[in-house]
Amino acid sequence: MQIAILTFDGFNELDSFIASGILNRMRGKGWKAHITCPEAEVTSMNGVTVRAEKPLEFAGEADAVLFGSGMKTRDVAQTPAILDRIRLDPARQLIGAQCSGTLLLAKLGLLGDRPACTDLTTKPWVVEAGVDVLNQPFHADGNVATAGGCLASQYLATWVLMRGGSREDAESAIHYVAPVGQKDEYVARAIGAVAPFIPTQAAYRAAE
Repeated sequence: MQIAILTFDGFNELDSFIASGILNRMRGKGWKAHITCPEAEVTSMNGVTVRAEKPLEFAGEADAVLFGSGMKTRDVAQTPAILDRIRLDPARQLIGAQCSGTLLLAKLGLLGDRPACTDLTTKPWVVEAGVDVLNQPFHADGNVATAGGCLASQYLATWVLMRGGSREDAESAIHYVAPVGQKDEYVARAIGAVAPFIPTQAAYRAAE
């Protein structure tokens, strides 16, 4: 499983790094989450500069794509030169977005008529884009998922792990990163938030 963590200038470190850290717990099984950027380097909202592991075009090749958020997402959403480089296929790929990343999904036409989650700051812009915003941390419909709130990145990671791997993989990864003394609580919360949106085996067979 190759995963693109879309990370733009002004990015929120929590969105990109938490998801990347959790998903890369699966490297022993051949998974790799890549920080994927439109430039060779991007600088976070708090001044942390990172080098891209993959160019933006890698998103079209990845098995899963997660859009992080940031303070300049509205600018990205109004920049065709960036958006035109993102070519995704929700029939083939798992696609998720967090906070203002949900606005980019809307601008790219990837939400369709799905409701979505986002953060409170971004909510008016997503509503303006014609999306029904939910008051909950996570929602998924088919191969498209959205999350709201910086720490909801763990739910996007859990979703990718459960869809591309197994519930056991998700439980193991979340258990590893969760605080000591609260591990079972964190695992239960993450699985509880995501499991209702995981297709059953019967649904998979019906779609074949």
